[in-house]
Amino acid sequence: MPLNRRTFLERSAAAGAGVAIAGSAAVPAAADERASGRPPKRYSFTVMGTTDLHGNVFNWDYFTDKEFDDKAHNDVGLAKISTLVNRIREEKGRRNTLLIDAGDTIQGTQLSYYYAKVDPITAERGPVHPMAQAMNAIDYDAAALGNHEFNYGIPVLRKFEEQCRFPLLGANALDAKTLRPAFAPYSMHRMSTPCGRDVKVAVLGLTNPGIAIWDKANVQGKMVFPGLEEQAAKWVPKLRSMGADVVIVSAHSGSSGTSSYGDQLPHIENAAGLVAEQVPGIDAILVGHAHTEIAEYFVTNKETGAKVVLSEPLKWGQRLTLFDFDLVWSKGRWTVEKVGAQVLNSNTVEEDPKITRLLGDEHKKVVAYVNQVIGTSVTAMTTADAPWKDEPIIDLINHVQQETVKAALAGGQWAALPVLSQASCFSRTAAIPAGNVTIKDAAGLYPFENTLEARLLTGAQLKDYLEFSARYYVQTPAGGPVDTAKLTNADNTPDYNYDAISGLTYEIDIAKPAGSRIAALSFDGEPIDPAAQFVLAVNNYRASGGGNFPHVAGSQQLWANSEEIRNTIISWVTAKGTVDPAQFASVGWKLTREGTPVF
Repeated sequence: MPLNRRTFLERSAAAGAGVAIAGSAAVPAAADERASGRPPKRYSFTVMGTTDLHGNVFNWDYFTDKEFDDKAHNDVGLAKISTLVNRIREEKGRRNTLLIDAGDTIQGTQLSYYYAKVDPITAERGPVHPMAQAMNAIDYDAAALGNHEFNYGIPVLRKFEEQCRFPLLGANALDAKTLRPAFAPYSMHRMSTPCGRDVKVAVLGLTNPGIAIWDKANVQGKMVFPGLEEQAAKWVPKLRSMGADVVIVSAHSGSSGTSSYGDQLPHIENAAGLVAEQVPGIDAILVGHAHTEIAEYFVTNKETGAKVVLSEPLKWGQRLTLFDFDLVWSKGRWTVEKVGAQVLNSNTVEEDPKITRLLGDEHKKVVAYVNQVIGTSVTAMTTADAPWKDEPIIDLINHVQQETVKAALAGGQWAALPVLSQASCFSRTAAIPAGNVTIKDAAGLYPFENTLEARLLTGAQLKDYLEFSARYYVQTPAGGPVDTAKLTNADNTPDYNYDAISGLTYEIDIAKPAGSRIAALSFDGEPIDPAAQFVLAVNNYRASGGGNFPHVAGSQQLWANSEEIRNTIISWVTAKGTVDPAQFASVGWKLTREGTPVF
């Protein structure tokens, strides 16, 4: 059975000193049955895995208030996953399966936001988090911590942990003072076999070290997050010494071995592949964080030559990973003979009515909440062209951010400096309709829980910042046609890592190579002074090094708050009552080729 956190922490000191936990001593070795001419005993079991659920229970998009759909016709949500899990358990036998998760569970949808902020689970006699209810009902065995688990603060996370009937694992989430585990590092599970000794399966949870930066306000002085490789090297031998026949890592860390944060991040962000390569004794890794689909990927361990299988089941409950293990009894112990992986697509099944009934009331509450009218708009605005044009809907985000920072700095040391603002096109389907504007409309502009900061930058630094941002465009020669379907996301740069800066005017020459594209950069009608100082209203993700943009992470912080930017937008619309682009929209930047506008 998995250990709860209190029991684990009481026992972990003993385990660390070389004393096995109760019941973990290995059974004395049996004679090798193959030597007797009898066929060896075999046992197979399956470990199912999800990751990056991000608050998705239903196949529903709360930002559009309709059933979720995308170009690939993926479905989302734990209700779909539950149907897949039920089928696998029926096929394999319930006792021959485990179900684990690789983190980022309680943030991402308005459903999860509602029960963190509007009707918080931390309130006296507060509700049980929908994700805890769903995962308990589906009967998860363990889940690793993701970085977004910390977005709402440690008290919300602890309450969620308390509400879960399975352990939240984080071997590299340590108490800042004692450097002891702040959460259970692992869980141990017994698989009952029909042929002798049980199989002991250890699940080691690893989270992302970027938490120390991305949620600095919530964790500084409370928790530290060492590298995944370091902690895996510490814990895997312990788990083997405690009798684990199989070691699985659930890692909220991508497989690429890269970081998007440059020197800001002291440890590798996407380290799952490095863990497999550098740490002996691991059989499989459930990968998370990167929101990619990896059905089966093998990494060879450098020390042993053994192949470790990795799998990542996309995101939001769109896929379910299956690790299929074949074991053989040899020389008195179970040995992994073969392990493979595959992913199942949740769009092939219906939602489990058990889950939809369980959380039907919560779903209705959130649908009613997001459909509250908070104002009106004189015209419709969309993000459809925002990746390549300066659109009013992005200007709205920047205008709200500029007004908020100006008000915060008023009367202080920095009040006289001009305030600029950065914003990205987070979704190409976000829209503000003409007429009534609801919470879901405003929130849809900003689907992330980012907060706002004010940073001090110079004119020269801002030019560097814009040059870095402009690498988003594919170099396109002058004279030829421009296909917008092929114009953006150069070198796999996501839309959220392309920033437009409001308050300046500039051109982006896409005919030129990245690094030399910004032209006619001006402020207040004059060429920008490289030495001039500006205040940049910037989200905490970018200010913390997200995307590895130059200068901003090392710049002086003038102000910061803890309110999500999307709530600031909702409050602004509510206070104004009317959204009129004529009051805030302008064309500050445009794409050109050799001085000729592209659009």
